[in-house]
Amino acid sequence: MAEIISLLHASLLVADLPRARAFYEGVLGLVASKARPEMNFEGVWYEIGQGQIHLICLPSPDPVGDRPEHGGRDRHTALGVTGWEALKARLDNAGVAYTLSRSGRRALFVRDPDGNALELVKV
Repeated sequence: MAEIISLLHASLLVADLPRARAFYEGVLGLVASKARPEMNFEGVWYEIGQGQIHLICLPSPDPVGDRPEHGGRDRHTALGVTGWEALKARLDNAGVAYTLSRSGRRALFVRDPDGNALELVKV
């Protein structure tokens, strides 16, 4: 019997890699991985537990406009966060807009500079 047992990575398209890195590294505090091989396009990988986020600097086929304000009503990647309140304060200090989960959980939805939605959940 076949069984899917883990999520290995989520790939997110970005238009401006330095701007995206400023958000993912400067605001969210992620550290770039050295595991990314040389490719014919710019990008960066981030190790997150057993999985990764891959930022891929390629043209996006998806429109950024007209996405729902609340990222929970859009495609999104959910990440478990320790120190959730401190991360929320970092978002506030950086002037990054977010919406709180409507379920009452300690979770928030934020968009990166390219409109990709992330759910940050207190674990």
